[in-house]
Amino acid sequence: MKILVTGGLGYIGSHTVVELLNIGHEVVVIDNLSNSKPKVKDIVEDITGRKFDFYECDIRDREGLDKVLDAHKVDCCIHFAGLKAVGESVREPLKYYENNIAGTVNLLKALSAHNCKNIIFSSSATVYGDPAEIPITEECPKGQCTNPYGWSKSMLEQILSDTRNADKEWNVVLLRYFNPIGAHPSGRMGEDPNGIPNNLMPYITQVAIGKREKLGVFGNDYDTPDGTGVRDYIHVVDLAKGHIKALDAISKNCGLEVYNLGTGRGYSVLEVVQNFEKASGVKIPYEIMPRRAGDIATCYSDPAKAEEKLGWKAEFGIFEMCRDSWNWQSKNPNGYE
Repeated sequence: MKILVTGGLGYIGSHTVVELLNIGHEVVVIDNLSNSKPKVKDIVEDITGRKFDFYECDIRDREGLDKVLDAHKVDCCIHFAGLKAVGESVREPLKYYENNIAGTVNLLKALSAHNCKNIIFSSSATVYGDPAEIPITEECPKGQCTNPYGWSKSMLEQILSDTRNADKEWNVVLLRYFNPIGAHPSGRMGEDPNGIPNNLMPYITQVAIGKREKLGVFGNDYDTPDGTGVRDYIHVVDLAKGHIKALDAISKNCGLEVYNLGTGRGYSVLEVVQNFEKASGVKIPYEIMPRRAGDIATCYSDPAKAEEKLGWKAEFGIFEMCRDSWNWQSKNPNGYE
């Protein structure tokens, strides 16, 4: 199949492109490079021994999308392109709604005009809000999101569902990720956030290499075994492989499907720190800070549906996630720079 990957040079996108190329798919990537680096293309091609087409293009640019889709008859789109910093979304909601929502509507129109009605959407467990049940199954009702980033994912799920309901030619797979961490085992690709990291693991790795003084742990009075927030962390390579399995579902005309991609096991912030220290041999200083608004105590998945219907299951544990994160950061202290 020929796959269009939006945001394909980003953290999750690039790891997915590796997996797609490894099993023989043709890949076309668009990325506006707002949170990714052009050199990722060379690294992916070096790792896989295969070339792919890349266009610097924004999903809000209809003319640019049409040019790409005129040049390539694609069978499916895997849609990663989107802004994803929770704090920034609270400060600049219109930026998030314009980019994530208007951009995706623009993309859907362009795909439809070029007769590609297959899409795998990079969604998030954030759509569950403060979940009604733990572990979270796909039957768990969507909740009140706590920030504009979360609402943009929730609204896009609705838009994609409505699109499929109106036109049964569409096949839509909504993948609700839990917390992706880790890096490619080669140590040549990993998470390289702009500025101060918003997520736990890149913050830990930057403390480990001396770029940051200490880790701030937001709250230690939650109703969890050690008082710190519990999350379901998933290795980015496992996550990438989940998209490959979703592609199999698309090829069988699956209609509309929703899947959780997680490990089914929660780890507290301090458990992640302990596992990282074990994997790296580096002590991570931390300080307990006040809780962050909108944070919930516990969030982890029941990934049974993905295993049963897609034949997908996470293979890596928290130690391997920490090991590969450290392998990437220690070999690339300044990320891709």
